[in-house]
Amino acid sequence: MQIIRSRLFSKFPEIIFGFSTKIGLNREAPYYFNLSFTVGDNPLTVKENREEFFKQLGLNSSQIAFQKQIHSNIFKFVENPGLIGESDALITTKYNIGLAISAADCTPVFIYDKRNKLIAAVHIGWRGTQKKILENVLNNLSCHYNSNPENLYSYSGPSISQFNYQVGSEVAALFDQKYIKVEDQKIFLDVVSANKDFLLNYGVEEKNIEVSELCTYKEKDLLHSYRRDGDISGRMLGVIALKEI
Repeated sequence: MQIIRSRLFSKFPEIIFGFSTKIGLNREAPYYFNLSFTVGDNPLTVKENREEFFKQLGLNSSQIAFQKQIHSNIFKFVENPGLIGESDALITTKYNIGLAISAADCTPVFIYDKRNKLIAAVHIGWRGTQKKILENVLNNLSCHYNSNPENLYSYSGPSISQFNYQVGSEVAALFDQKYIKVEDQKIFLDVVSANKDFLLNYGVEEKNIEVSELCTYKEKDLLHSYRRDGDISGRMLGVIALKEI
């Protein structure tokens, strides 16, 4: 099994983190190592895949908090594992609860507040970016936990790169031109940079921000991509958890 780790989070022994890939348990096309029950894959296979992935992280299925992702700016405070409901960001201070983000092109952002021992996991597509979900999460960390940006660390997982993310003019019109590139009359949106800028503008130090350079669309042998594979695309999970040390 191939799991993507964060160099930044590896500095903190109290953080559990991993991001799955297509590679695991010798799964084959079309879904490969898929961790979603909603794409047409065999549910028993998905259950086995999830259990093995969580085991590799030192967790199990009963410790994971999931959400029904709806491309919103809604976040939930998590007190217990399980299905939390409709939202696109999860926040917790509880130990031994994994916050899960499902992804296959959207930008998954994970945050650790080392002072408050707090973690957050955020699912961000173009809609979430336009609705400023990351800014909403950061503001609420400050409001509810008195989070200081100098104590925040962030990892943005693999997602679709601007070069491969073509959008229509109606979507492009919602964003600052600095995130738009036009080439051969095609419009491309940079969701990753827009969300990195939210972090920087909030005051998170650049040295405390790690952004994966892996493009889901380009890395055909490693990563799932809905934009590339359509209805036969599987899904990856990114999971962050706190553990007592």
